Amino acid sequence: MSPFLLRALQLIFSLSILIIIHEFGHFLFARLSGTRVERFYLFFNPWFSLLRCKRIKGKLEFDFLSKNPPAHWAEYPDTTTFGLGWLPLGGYCSIAGMIDETQSASDLAAEPQPWEFRTKSPMQRLMIMAGGVLFNFILALLLYSMVLGIWGTSYLPVRNVPLGMEFSEPAHRAGFCDGDILLSADGVEIEQFNDMSFRAIIEAETVLVSRAGAVDTVWIPRDFMQQLMAAGQGFAAFRYPTVVKQVLPGTPGAAAGLMPGDSLVAIQGVGTPAFSDFVSLLGQYADSTIVVDYYRGGQLAQMSIQLDSTALIGFSAKMPTELYETRQISYSLWQSIPAGIKLAVRKLGGYASDMKYVFTKEGARSLGGFGAIGSLFPAAWNWRVFWETTAFLSVILAFMNILPIPGLDGGHILFLLVEVVTRRKPSDKFIEKAQTVGMILLLFLLVYANGNDLMRWLFK
Repeated sequence: MSPFLLRALQLIFSLSILIIIHEFGHFLFARLSGTRVERFYLFFNPWFSLLRCKRIKGKLEFDFLSKNPPAHWAEYPDTTTFGLGWLPLGGYCSIAGMIDETQSASDLAAEPQPWEFRTKSPMQRLMIMAGGVLFNFILALLLYSMVLGIWGTSYLPVRNVPLGMEFSEPAHRAGFCDGDILLSADGVEIEQFNDMSFRAIIEAETVLVSRAGAVDTVWIPRDFMQQLMAAGQGFAAFRYPTVVKQVLPGTPGAAAGLMPGDSLVAIQGVGTPAFSDFVSLLGQYADSTIVVDYYRGGQLAQMSIQLDSTALIGFSAKMPTELYETRQISYSLWQSIPAGIKLAVRKLGGYASDMKYVFTKEGARSLGGFGAIGSLFPAAWNWRVFWETTAFLSVILAFMNILPIPGLDGGHILFLLVEVVTRRKPSDKFIEKAQTVGMILLLFLLVYANGNDLMRWLFK
């Protein structure tokens, strides 16, 4: 299966889980308050549905590939119609007596009924609207706890990599040099290189690094994050030697006798201490015969390799985590729960903190849609990475839905809070117009973000 298709399947599977959990949060609190839920859908169903089911007189009835449900289903409005749409852009839970994307103020012209959303107390309505966000965050807590309990966590301490880091062009301009070992940001020690330490670096005034055996100071520009986003190069990555992990059959490397474990240190007599140096220099020798210096069993030797037009030798290199000692932390069941909660809260706080960059020119250009989200998943199936990514997406979904934008749960919650404070409910017409404006804004953001994905793909 191609990496693209595998990532697409992982994305659809992950989003399906998140949508079902989110909508179930609304469904549960609606049913607990005695509010009818008319429809519960995974994916949207314009024009027709792939599948519908409804409990009629204690038995499940199914309907396939039709525009409208069977006519007699309307005689049982107190039971929910569950459905599967064909457009995988989300899902919905249609709650009786509520103005949302499924019904407008004109649909609520009849006298309010006791089973409708609009007749419930503000607190009941608040819990119904907050249920989706709450369940998404609970899901993130559970998934992070599960991942830590089953696999634990491991990381590569930055001091265990003697070649240090290699940096992007904006980082070089800020004063970082390839080979620097990160020590601290504003006095806080950097133990590992992850999202938390990266955030500490870009928000710091000074970063201490170990450079050529001495400690040096790098002053961080105030707009450092904007510079990184504008360049699209990231910040830094580990710098590591070129050690062969696997030689691909039928390639120039295999023909020359390259073997797993060989450490490649020079091309045509020019030293290549890091893998990035090796790859950069190798690209200059397409359709050429090169001499590569390498170590095998501690002995320095040379081999000639005939390259083709791709200038590829045909091997995979060992990653830093395979070359240097990592730190593994294991958790018992009872340890994994608080650790998972702490991790989810940290992810939520970090994501919320990063939102300020969205309102910059560089941040707007870096927005991504389904392509960017899909790229978070690995090209080969890995259950740990899948569940970690799903947990992170659940955090994002919870945060985005709580934003006070009409059309999102946060918009409904905002109107409810206004009602509680002013003791006056906004009119149905006002809510409907606000919903329309919110949905237009969300549709624009959806098109814009996916347009960014398309442009990056076309011009990569």
